[in-house]
Amino acid sequence: MHARSSAETRAPIAAPRARTGSTRRRTAEGGGGTFWILALLLCGARAASAQEARPRDEAPPSGEARAEERSAAPEGEAGRGAPGDGAALEVRAPELIEPAEAAYPEEARAAGTEASVVLKLTIDAAGRVTQADVASPAGHGFDEAAQEAALRFRFRPARRGDRSVAARILYRYDFRLPAPPAAAAPVASPPATAAPIASPPAASGREAEATMRLVPLAAAPPIEVSVRGASEAERLRRSAEAVQVVETALARRQSADLGEVLARSEGVSVRRGGGLGSAARFSLNGLTGDQIRFFLDGVPLALSGYSAGIASVPVNLVERVEIYRGVVPVRFGADALGGAVNLVTDRETRGTGGSASYQVGSFGTYRMTLSARHADEPSGLFARASAFADHARNDYPMRDVEVVDASGRLSRAEVRRFHDRYRAAGGSIEGGWLRRPWADRLLLRAFYTAHDRDVQHNLYMTVPYGEVTYGRQSGGGHVRYAQPLSKGLRLDAVAGYALARTVFRDLATCRYDWRGRCVATLPQRGEMGRAADQAVLQHSAFATVSLAYRAAPDHLLRFGVSPTYATRTGKNIAIREGYDPLTARRGLLGGVAGVEYEAKGLEGRLANIAFLKGYAQVIGTKEVLPNGVLRDLDLTRHRLGIGDSLRFRFTDALYAKASYELATRLPSAEELFGDGGVITDSLHLAPEASHNVNAGVTLERAEIGFGELRFDVNGFGRFVEDLIRLGGQASYAKYENFPSARSVGFESSVGWTSPGDFVALDGQLTWQDFRNTTGTGPLARFKGDRMLNQPYLFADVSARLTWPEPFHPHDALSLTWSTRYVGEFLLGWQSAGDEKHAVEPQLLHALTLGYAVQRGGRSVSGSLEVRNLTDEKAFDFFGVQRPGRAAYAKLVLDL
Repeated sequence: MHARSSAETRAPIAAPRARTGSTRRRTAEGGGGTFWILALLLCGARAASAQEARPRDEAPPSGEARAEERSAAPEGEAGRGAPGDGAALEVRAPELIEPAEAAYPEEARAAGTEASVVLKLTIDAAGRVTQADVASPAGHGFDEAAQEAALRFRFRPARRGDRSVAARILYRYDFRLPAPPAAAAPVASPPATAAPIASPPAASGREAEATMRLVPLAAAPPIEVSVRGASEAERLRRSAEAVQVVETALARRQSADLGEVLARSEGVSVRRGGGLGSAARFSLNGLTGDQIRFFLDGVPLALSGYSAGIASVPVNLVERVEIYRGVVPVRFGADALGGAVNLVTDRETRGTGGSASYQVGSFGTYRMTLSARHADEPSGLFARASAFADHARNDYPMRDVEVVDASGRLSRAEVRRFHDRYRAAGGSIEGGWLRRPWADRLLLRAFYTAHDRDVQHNLYMTVPYGEVTYGRQSGGGHVRYAQPLSKGLRLDAVAGYALARTVFRDLATCRYDWRGRCVATLPQRGEMGRAADQAVLQHSAFATVSLAYRAAPDHLLRFGVSPTYATRTGKNIAIREGYDPLTARRGLLGGVAGVEYEAKGLEGRLANIAFLKGYAQVIGTKEVLPNGVLRDLDLTRHRLGIGDSLRFRFTDALYAKASYELATRLPSAEELFGDGGVITDSLHLAPEASHNVNAGVTLERAEIGFGELRFDVNGFGRFVEDLIRLGGQASYAKYENFPSARSVGFESSVGWTSPGDFVALDGQLTWQDFRNTTGTGPLARFKGDRMLNQPYLFADVSARLTWPEPFHPHDALSLTWSTRYVGEFLLGWQSAGDEKHAVEPQLLHALTLGYAVQRGGRSVSGSLEVRNLTDEKAFDFFGVQRPGRAAYAKLVLDL
């Protein structure tokens, strides 16, 4: 649950004026009402505790929804304190500065019906009403009229200390019919607790109006102003954890996929082997692939239905992304070497809602998502479902590709990819109980996903394929349980099972050229050198159990354990004689256990998290020796790790962090046993180990008179032994241990937003020096060289222009320009004279036009985007060409 700052006042509810048939405005009456509301709010407000201690003695795991909780300080306490986590900051309620008139429903006016509607208004940090929900309905068209008017209100935003914050308030809208002219009479003055109520003007007919006025205190329930404290994203940023949070609210309206969204973050690079659905490699501070662990709401991503990788997850199903840089919290139970990424889906667990998106674009690209949720508060029942579907031909042109011309000589030409189709679909359903005495959360989730793609070429894009295909289906489920066990003690647990089936086929008898023609007959089946018609089944089970004990508000002890077990077997029916290594039954048992102590001091300015981890892995399989003999192979490994994270807050928005972890990562099932396709087994991989160091300073948000400024600067070091890297030949690949390497560098971001959010400028720059430090063996002669296939400099810049309310209140028109620069990177060792095997620097531009419409808590948005605006040659993974200029359109509906 969120720790929430709040101020509650015993004040009457103001009703804004609206009328039909008249444009007269009672300025004095409206202004007086606002004055009295503010006076009563300020006099009766109770300063809220701003301490970021987690309610219920412990927060659920990252990504979980939090229930509302208010923790008000006693009346009369000072409203200000030190600007740390434990300080109580003064809370000031929103002030209505621009009311709006509501239209009196015609049928109700004709029938002489009067009513009062109580609304719950959500007001953002700029003072705009973003949502108006009916708390006490009146029917007869009054609810809709009040909502429509309230969405046009303008407030001076709520403030928490010296910062503007979002808020929710209850607001009552009164619809009253004036008395007939003959019955008009002065209205008696109400008690001193309310402003005088002006008499309605005499008129020849009955004029419908809703007058802004204060009702006597005894005649109305109190207005409640709940100023929201730090969101979960803000709480994570301000914690001692080495975490970067990427919120996707804007990205969900655009056509960029999740990989492209994350690539705009400092320290992050996402490289791919082609278009949508191609192999993607996520890199964080130089470390890539499984060296970074991926989660969906705290559950391993591959065991949540997205075995194709993080770039394949639809961005419209993700609310935010948490990137843990080198130091991973115990609650994830992860054996990560370079960090972890947690995708947080829609965590709203109240009410009913839904969303849908549809995207169409160049090269036969179509993407669709659907999601819905419903919560029944009396029973605690909750249900949620989501689905997605993707399709892409990926038939984009590639320039300067070596082809054989009519004379039989090699020449460079432009060709189109002809065998690169991608299809994917999947869905999940979740249901259970929330906020019950016997379970704060008991949810069961089931999922199924499938994808298949054509394989267009080998690793280095030197040999085209015409019939090679690859696919995977994954299904399973997990159950999640959370409950306070006693005062200060909380249990969070999740356990599940997943089954994945991987198929790979290479049975062609033709050799294809880059124009898709069969130019030769192969001596044996298989474009990649050997025939393959194989299927691999992997069964996986996992659990994560966390116990947290809060002995005092600023002291938390957490223990976690996360066992996993996977078995794999398969068959290649193309092998008719001899031993098929896929038929061997392979087992992998692993586990991570940890204990963590978190403490805060100096009134919350100082926060520290110290932890200890233990790692274990048991491998059981069969191995074919070089002489052809088959033997049993059993391996057991144990490792220990330690770490610490420190944060010191200078002001409410400025803080510094430092962190360290001796991290260990155990080889994954795919690295050990292969992927059932183009990656073969490597049974003797050793665990990786790394000393990870971070230190940085963050200015979260500072109002500087002409807008808001923000920046983040972080230095890092990764000193790795037994680094696991993907290597091998052009057709097939395998994972290998690299004796030692180190990556040092810095990552930085800066942003500025103008007053009114009309202009937003953002930029990020990352420099990383990732080099071979091996001193012995065959790689020693390359000591000091940069690691292969790793950009060392990349940057992003974006400028967004927003025109609020261009044609209607709460509409917004935006234009965004973004530029990405990737410096040169090498595909061969410098010491071997391979500088010519380098991928040239790239500068790519994109332009996005978006329009969003909001009505009564619902929104519709659309965008048009052109990527690679100047149609430059774009390269990525191993120098493979990516699409040139492409256009996309997207429509999003949120209910």
